[in-house]
This record gives sequence, structure tokens and C-alpha cells, in this order.
Amino acid sequence: MIRALAAAAVLSCATAAASLAADMAAGREMARQKCQVCHGLDGIAKIPIAPHLAGESAIYLQTQLKAFREGKRQHEMMSVVAKQLSDADIADLAAWYSAIEISAEMPE
Repeated sequence: MIRALAAAAVLSCATAAASLAADMAAGREMARQKCQVCHGLDGIAKIPIAPHLAGESAIYLQTQLKAFREGKRQHEMMSVVAKQLSDADIADLAAWYSAIEISAEMPE
């Protein structure tokens, strides 16, 4: 149990360090070039079949993009786009979309 917690803490620190190294401005530019048609530059999807990305966890976004790139997850568009992305590109995109703040209001 303690080993599992220690491993999780180390992984969390390593992931946080990788996120700090990401270039949010580069991620914004890449999002403008490759992602905005479907997911929007602001992370709010522009087409019904695309998910919103704004405010998603950087870890989640990186995991999903790597899964598309490696063929563990399949989608006719995303599989093609993700194959072109390096680890740095993925970190930059995740930094951009995860930094977008979103809010929700409960209906009255």
C-alpha cells in the first residue's frame, strides 16, 4: 500500500514537471492550425461529434492524444492528426487546452 502511494506520488510529480515544461503559446498556435476547426481555439467544440477540450486535465489530454497516436484508440480524423504529433507537441496542446478556464451555472 505504501509503495503504491509512493509510486503514485512520484508519477504525479513527474507529470507535473512535464506540464511545467510545456509551451502554452506553442500549444495555442498548434491548436489554431490543427484543432480549431473541430474543437475550437477556445476548446469549445464546433461540430457535434467533437468533444469540448477547454479545462480538461492536461494528463487526460496527453493520455488520449498518445492513445490515438499509438493506435490504442481509433478515430478516422484523430488517428491521422495524432500520428504527426511529438511528445512535446502533445504536452504543448494539453497545456493550452487545460489552461482555459470554464465555468458552469446551475439552472434555476
